[in-house]
Amino acid sequence: MKKFSFFMALILIMSLLISCGSAASDTNTNTSNAVNTEISNDDSQTKKDQYAIGIIQLAPHVALDNGYKGFVDALANRGYVEGENLTLDYNNAQGDQSNTTTIAQKLVNAKPDLIFAIATQSAQAVASQTTDIPIVITAVTDAAQSGLVKDNNKPDTNVTGTSDLTPVKEQMELIKELLPETKSVGVIFNSSEDNSLIQAKMAQEALEELGIDYVELTVSKTDEISQVVQSAMGKVDVMYTPTDNLISNNMTAVTNITTPAGVPVFCGEEGMLEGGGLLTYGVDYYELGKQAGEMAADILEGKSKPQDMAIQTMSDPVFKVNLELAKELGVEIPEKYLD
Repeated sequence: MKKFSFFMALILIMSLLISCGSAASDTNTNTSNAVNTEISNDDSQTKKDQYAIGIIQLAPHVALDNGYKGFVDALANRGYVEGENLTLDYNNAQGDQSNTTTIAQKLVNAKPDLIFAIATQSAQAVASQTTDIPIVITAVTDAAQSGLVKDNNKPDTNVTGTSDLTPVKEQMELIKELLPETKSVGVIFNSSEDNSLIQAKMAQEALEELGIDYVELTVSKTDEISQVVQSAMGKVDVMYTPTDNLISNNMTAVTNITTPAGVPVFCGEEGMLEGGGLLTYGVDYYELGKQAGEMAADILEGKSKPQDMAIQTMSDPVFKVNLELAKELGVEIPEKYLD
């Protein structure tokens, strides 16, 4: 009996030891699973190895080209470099509205991480094709009035970006300051561009406040420009063009007539000076593109969503003047602007 009792006690002790070892093993296994789960969660929050951005630009001209350059440079500064961790699918519609639709469909079908749209018609084309892919815009005067967002301060759509709304009222006041004898201003723009219609209306209201006649000069295609400008000579003292894509791309068609006639052309943006415009007090498209690039980077990094990102504008307009042309036209530029 003593031997039996000894063996029973030994078996009981061994069972307890095995049970404790098993419990310890279970504890170690659960701890290991917890660590693995935590690592997995951290990995899911890291950056992707590759990003794809589709780009649609309305037309090839200095202002829009600069917007694209600024966008790419801003992304590079944030660590998104083409050829390394970024693929850019650049498309230019060459000023053809039908091309914007085709390009927009192609970009949406490719399902990139983000789409960058340069100019109002490009933005409208791509926004009509998707409500899911984030869209960042630039060179759009009024995103809300163009139907791209519900409110410029809180888009509440998949669209956000930067506006090229120029200080139109201040531009009209500049005409009055530099050329106080001005009686009438001819405002030339493409009547099919929403951004131009908005600015033309602003110019009309500002000119009326200044007691200057507003002469509306509308075109719808390139071959109408020369005829419309020629018909205005002798009727206007100054010409003004807002940030209009059609006019910007064909500035020489305007200035080849206005300059010999002694009529200065005030412009919505500095790229137009290369085509013979006199001066501008407006936006810098490269800087607007950079702002858009910063917004795109925030979206890619998950810091912000388009629907919550207010449309941004430039806080400091840029003054640029063609001094040689000013001398030729007899327009004196005050020293404060030259400084």
